[in-house]
Amino acid sequence: MEKRWRMAEQAHDLVVEQLSQALNINATLARLLVQRGITTFDEARDFFRPGYHLLHNPYLMHGMSEAIDRLLLAFERKEKILVYGDYDVDGTTAVALVTSYLKELAPATEYYIPDRYQEGYGVSRKGMDYAHFHGFQLIITLDCGIKAVEQLGYAQSLGIDAIVCDHHLPGDELPPAVAILDPKQSKCDYPYTELCGCGIGFKLLQALHHRLDRPFEELESYLDLVAIAVACDIVPITGENRVLVSAGLKRINEKPRPGIEALLDPTRKKLALSVSDLVFRIGPRINAAGRMDHGSKAVELLLSQPGDRVDLSGQHIHEQNAFRREVDQEITEHAWEMVEAQENWEQRFSTVLFHPEWHKGVIGIVASRLIERHYRPTILLTASNGMATGSARSVRGFNVYDALEACSDLLDRFGGHKYAAGLTLPVENVPAFQERFEAVVAQTLPEELLIPELAIDTALDFSDINPKFYRILKQFAPFGPGNLSPVFLAKGVKDTGRSRRVGSDDSHLKLEVEQNGMVMQGIAFSMGDREPEIARREPFDLAFALDENEWMGEVSLQLKVKDLRFTI
Repeated sequence: MEKRWRMAEQAHDLVVEQLSQALNINATLARLLVQRGITTFDEARDFFRPGYHLLHNPYLMHGMSEAIDRLLLAFERKEKILVYGDYDVDGTTAVALVTSYLKELAPATEYYIPDRYQEGYGVSRKGMDYAHFHGFQLIITLDCGIKAVEQLGYAQSLGIDAIVCDHHLPGDELPPAVAILDPKQSKCDYPYTELCGCGIGFKLLQALHHRLDRPFEELESYLDLVAIAVACDIVPITGENRVLVSAGLKRINEKPRPGIEALLDPTRKKLALSVSDLVFRIGPRINAAGRMDHGSKAVELLLSQPGDRVDLSGQHIHEQNAFRREVDQEITEHAWEMVEAQENWEQRFSTVLFHPEWHKGVIGIVASRLIERHYRPTILLTASNGMATGSARSVRGFNVYDALEACSDLLDRFGGHKYAAGLTLPVENVPAFQERFEAVVAQTLPEELLIPELAIDTALDFSDINPKFYRILKQFAPFGPGNLSPVFLAKGVKDTGRSRRVGSDDSHLKLEVEQNGMVMQGIAFSMGDREPEIARREPFDLAFALDENEWMGEVSLQLKVKDLRFTI
């Protein structure tokens, strides 16, 4: 797929030179830091060594004092507390986090995960009935609740109080609650607004821990859950999130809880995990429980203690994830056939598909897969409980939530983020919605955004690549939104004549290229068809990230190719 190359704005040479000298590092590394807003020695120290001192006082969050007061009252009264969260990674990790902590102080604490198929996303009336029937006096919602005006109003009528912990954008009306913890609400001046749902839950525990006059270090054992949630919810890994992910990854790699260990491939447990591993190895398995079975299975696994039998529950989730992959592949191929069957499909600005028999648990994943093939804002819908329900995914730079809002009169409900959202509408409204959504996208999406963008940080000559450079570059991790793994540009590169196709279907390209006499090895996934161009031995420009390759016990630096362009 063709890509638009965009070079990042280059930092002022004087600032780069000063930082390079202060840190005694290569100017390219200093330029990367300045591009990330780091211009002084102290800022660089905090970036490379993100410590707990960078976490904000949780009581700066609007509603925190009221939330803690209500929790302490519940402890005093020995009330039953219900921890309520969604079935995705953010929700299930948040529920495991808060439940495990509160159970020490309030043994009657229990958790509730709504059924994806019977209740759908967010706080449900059925969940409130469950709380009332079982005598819960306090509900803590995690990663949901900010728009549950009717549902929490119903809970209030049943005599149940609520503490809402959410990170989504509020609607025009806030739900009735004892306290609402959400940095995105207008009356909250909390310094960092990018926490995920589990992150908000952690701030609640941090505040409670402080009120109980207990040392912060006791909370370290919970940071593994926060790190997984931050990584998988695709929130920026900046500020507090960077601190939490760094500490959480350390915990996972040094002392993983039994449930997380059970989710890992036994052959790879000894390798240090990165954010990418959390997103692509652990996250999908946790999600599989909610997609193919029930999210409570994931919470149960995450709450397991040393000595518990976690092998069977872990194996169950592995099996569910394998099943999810099979269903995912089948629906992806079916959906792509539907795309190609549409008249003038290549000229459309959006993709909106409906099939009543698609598995509700995987259509969000399939929407993302379709974007990889046909770069358009994409919505997949299936039938559920007499309605059409589904997931929306967007392309970089386009706010799909705003586009859904412009179609809200056709929808029963919707919610989510700029790049991902969920929606429900009457089945009979689907054709009108397809037309309206296409019209909205066509009017508001610049055509250039229909071509995926490749953001390049800065130029880098092969001669500057060495073990010391890469050793410092690795300290830029953890990588993620807001701090992506740097992409470099090498100009005037030529094939040495030894590049070749690799892979079982020759779909990949193993490169050996040189620039000004310096030779580098590289791998270009899914670019095997570029081999004839490379073989002409003409100069081209290479966009790449740096990576390590281990072969026969030897580790060497290699180029992880993102794209290439011929200069003539």
